Amino acid sequence: MTRARRRYGKALALALAASPALGHLPALAQAPAPLTGAAPQGVTQGPPPAPAPAEASLSLRAVLTSEAKPLRGGLTWRIYEDRPEGGKPVVLARSEEAQPTFRLPPGTYLANVTYGFVSTSKRVTLNSGAASDQLTVNAGALRLAGAVGEAKIAPGQLAFAVFVPIGNNPEGRLVRDGVKAGEVVRLPEGTYHVVSTWGDSNAIQRADLKVENGRLTDATLNHRAATVTLKLVASPGTEAFAGTAFSVLTPGGDTIREAIGAFPQVTLAEGEYQLIARHDGKVYTQDFKVESGVDRDIEAIAKDP
Repeated sequence: MTRARRRYGKALALALAASPALGHLPALAQAPAPLTGAAPQGVTQGPPPAPAPAEASLSLRAVLTSEAKPLRGGLTWRIYEDRPEGGKPVVLARSEEAQPTFRLPPGTYLANVTYGFVSTSKRVTLNSGAASDQLTVNAGALRLAGAVGEAKIAPGQLAFAVFVPIGNNPEGRLVRDGVKAGEVVRLPEGTYHVVSTWGDSNAIQRADLKVENGRLTDATLNHRAATVTLKLVASPGTEAFAGTAFSVLTPGGDTIREAIGAFPQVTLAEGEYQLIARHDGKVYTQDFKVESGVDRDIEAIAKDP
């Protein structure tokens, strides 16, 4: 019985080895799972992202109080977050165009425009689509010049400073210095104290000027001064000595201006002065008088006492 089973087992092994259909059975591949929108088991899928809010357009322009025409230049626009609870606002957009258009999500914003030294703001609300708005700027302007008598002073020789008076002090707060002749300075309505300096010594003129909304105020400050040429000469009308150091003093001894050269020019307010000239270790003096509008040479004579 045991031998019969052994023979049967050998016969079966030989039959399997001889049959290619049964001896080389391929491995069965696992079929892929079907693709579906469902999340894998055990993983929680969040809600789909919210769509980005649509943008709206905001077009802005600025006008002066008494004018219907929009301003065409000199503007700076800013769009701020509207923060009713307070805190420092955040600038969301900026433009220096005369009539800008901003693209913003719907909401409430603070629109601000600056025109020279004047600034104004307005709260605007945007819905979907396009919107436009107008800001009124309460401002005027000042344009300055200088003259001596009937003669205009060259703009490059003048410099102006603009102050806001405080109490009895006409120069209480400086608004702007270094203003050039002919330059347009945009200011809030009010009264200003203007100081005009001709040259770089004591030729100074002051005036109180009023600025009105929507108007350009032209003002010419009339100086009472003249330009003199300083010289040290051996005798009247002769050639000036080079390398001379000059000092111009008031009768009280205050130094108004110092200069070095053969013939420096100095612009001085009308009045009496003393000229001191130093050359080769020697000192020479000359008293002189300045008359408004009369430009002339001031000669110190280089002769020993």
